[in-house]
Amino acid sequence: MSHKYVYLFSEGNGSMRELLGGKGANLAEMTVLGMPVPQGFTVSTEACTRYYEDGKKIAPEIEEEIYANLAKMEEINGKKFGDKENPLLVSVRSGARASMPGMMDTILNLGLNDDVVAGMIAKNSDIKFVRFVYDSYRRFIQMFSDVVMGLAKSTFEVIIDEVKEKKGVKNDIDLDADDMKELVKLFKAHYKKEMGEDFPSDPKTQLMESVKAVFRSWDNPRANVYRRMNEIPYSWGTAVNVQPMVFGNLNENSGTGVAFTRDPATGERALFGEYLINAQGEDVVAGIRTPSHISKLAEDMPEVYKQFADIANRLEEHYADMQDMEFTIENGKLYMLQTRNGKRTAAAALKIAVDLVDEGKISEDTAVLRVEPKQLDALLHPQFDAKALKAAKAIGKGLAASPGAACGKVVFTAEDAKAWHENGEKVVLVRLETSPEDIEGMAAAEGILTVRGGMTSHAAVVARGMGTCCVSGCGDIKMNEEAKEFELAGHVIKEGDYISIDGSTGNIYGEAIPTVAASISGDFDRFMKWADARRTLKVRTNADTPRDAAQAVAFGAEGIGLCRTEHMFFEGDRIKAIREMIVAKTPEARKAALDKILPYQQGDFEAMYRVLEGRPMTVRFLDPPLHEFVPQKEEDIVELAGELKISVDELKAVIAGLHEFNPMMGHRGCRLAVTYPEIAEMQTTAVINAALAVNKEHPEYNIVPEIMIPLVGEVKELKFVKDIVTSTADKLIAAAGSDMKYHVGTMIEIPRAALLADEIAKEAEFFSFGTNDLTQMTFGFSRDDAGKFLDAYYENKIYENDPFARLDQNGVGKLIKMAAEGGRKTRPDIKLGICGEHGGDPTSVEFCHNIGLNYVSCSPFRVPIARLAAAQAAIKEKNAK
Repeated sequence: MSHKYVYLFSEGNGSMRELLGGKGANLAEMTVLGMPVPQGFTVSTEACTRYYEDGKKIAPEIEEEIYANLAKMEEINGKKFGDKENPLLVSVRSGARASMPGMMDTILNLGLNDDVVAGMIAKNSDIKFVRFVYDSYRRFIQMFSDVVMGLAKSTFEVIIDEVKEKKGVKNDIDLDADDMKELVKLFKAHYKKEMGEDFPSDPKTQLMESVKAVFRSWDNPRANVYRRMNEIPYSWGTAVNVQPMVFGNLNENSGTGVAFTRDPATGERALFGEYLINAQGEDVVAGIRTPSHISKLAEDMPEVYKQFADIANRLEEHYADMQDMEFTIENGKLYMLQTRNGKRTAAAALKIAVDLVDEGKISEDTAVLRVEPKQLDALLHPQFDAKALKAAKAIGKGLAASPGAACGKVVFTAEDAKAWHENGEKVVLVRLETSPEDIEGMAAAEGILTVRGGMTSHAAVVARGMGTCCVSGCGDIKMNEEAKEFELAGHVIKEGDYISIDGSTGNIYGEAIPTVAASISGDFDRFMKWADARRTLKVRTNADTPRDAAQAVAFGAEGIGLCRTEHMFFEGDRIKAIREMIVAKTPEARKAALDKILPYQQGDFEAMYRVLEGRPMTVRFLDPPLHEFVPQKEEDIVELAGELKISVDELKAVIAGLHEFNPMMGHRGCRLAVTYPEIAEMQTTAVINAALAVNKEHPEYNIVPEIMIPLVGEVKELKFVKDIVTSTADKLIAAAGSDMKYHVGTMIEIPRAALLADEIAKEAEFFSFGTNDLTQMTFGFSRDDAGKFLDAYYENKIYENDPFARLDQNGVGKLIKMAAEGGRKTRPDIKLGICGEHGGDPTSVEFCHNIGLNYVSCSPFRVPIARLAAAQAAIKEKNAK
């Protein structure tokens, strides 16, 4: 039996997602359910993988299989491909396993050529039909040229604009049959001039080239960026769906639309969507014309509306989730072109999950799996300050496409958004309409504002997926891209001016409005309680100030997994004392300087312990190299020499002596305490005394300090520093007449420590994996410099992800697993956690759950994300069993 690569819709079903892609599986499922789907076939994801394996060629047997299924499709639909009398025209669409809206390519009206057009007009010479035929033909030439041949769509737009100007009309819809015929002629001439050959007229060639183009689009730059952002593996490939065309642009009794079974912005249970009369699908999504609300369809075509509402209901019941559907009406007859689980905002995702549980459609477990952890990010973000918002006056209004509040300086290109963001500016990206090429700029912006496009335009869908605030379709804006400014209601806003946009109301303000932090309540609170009841992994936070600690506790943190003490050294008098210690020549002089810092350190720890109310805190001892604390500028050096009462030359000699060729691997971490034991002594005193003091105020807290020695690579090194800690701590505890317990552990961030974890566990009572440094040292990449070359690695498919953002499970993960096993062998009750950036990344959290760590620690704003990711990991594990 030879391998099957192509499936008719009637041969598949909804469970064949991996093979047929999301769109193909859902078209097959709707066919099984007896819905009005134009019947075609799907070329599987395996064919795409094979296309790349074969050096970007379609194997002859796959080509034969496509033609065989095309013949079956002709039979089912009673039309023939390329036939003059009764032509079958098709759409060719991508469909990956995971929804990637707008990232890959589509070709409509395929199968048209001069002969087919002449044959269609010979059968029906009604002037409106003639216009429709030429309109479809010019669209096909433009799309095929752009998607398949790489001749930019915009070069055709210029020709359309010239024809409209000559005719004195504003919209495409105002062009008549003769104008459309003229456009076809001009388009073909433009194609020949640019490509050096005639536009391909053989429908079979058109079809094969289009299938290849969809396969190729799996590897286009925007798809690769989207995949990296959404963790979709390159190896999955995309399927191709070939479907008979149904025409929404046939006449005034036809149309096309996109609708959701619930509101994707709020989650409210009501049919939500838009449609355009006499249009094709791309017109709604591309945002060229502004559409009508779906409820108006009930007036325009009551029968069709009733049928559609019924199908929408059935689909939601069947999938037990909010559906995003595309439909076309051809001459009063409804066709379903797609359904998928709809992209939704975070607030809508929570409301829908909670409502579906209340409606008895899904279990709490399923509800917890339904919300993407990363989405919660949007709910933890600022909203406008209510008082400031009341005082502000909106200068315009667009569509509330993706909620949240954004305030920033106006930029007009994706490149500028990215560049300004990298310079630390908050920006709002203002565009006529966004295109998939803008993805990196959209990700860098606080918010996105577009002149054109509806609630289902590219900007709206992508912004909702990213959790970025977006206002779309503000047609009142007069754009002047050349001058980098726009006008709205008499206000001229230039590049760099502040604006504020409200993605929940659509309001636009010509000023900066302050934003306020979010809180967890209502559906969010209820949902997080379900998540917490299911997870076994604890979630702590990385925090160095009482404010951060309080924020994290409000977001559900169960303690601090990393308190970086050096962050407490940089303020005013503290930095002076640290500098005094650095230039000190003797242990006594160093001690005297450290004595000045002690009260500050102790005060900070006391404040942290009070905020934590008995939750644990792991304090990491001084980690960065000392050169970070000394000035580099001439005038600062002169000033400091005066303060320290030493000569400028002497201070310069100290600074020069601190210079390191590779400070990442230099005199830092526990090596500082080995060289200057008095640093560890002072820090131990501060932690222990702070805990004793707060325990005295609040005996119920029962604080057990956790002291973490960083950058250990050898057990003797750990023992050396630990001995200083224990002798200092034991004296203080005895002197206070207390029986307070404390733990000393280490940070595993050097590959050697992971390899020798069984030995290190003899001295360490806990391990915390510092995955930032561990990644750095395992890869031999500097985190600060890797950005310079990683892009080339992504382009060449050497790596698919940034190893600093998503834990490298094959390499770094292997070391963590090995260290966890080694540590447990020596000390079965050893506590294991992770405190690098990866602690807030959902796939990395799942990995930590699977290898049995006790907790993850992440930044305060990622605590809810980690809580949900940990719950999902536990449910998945239970389901797998």
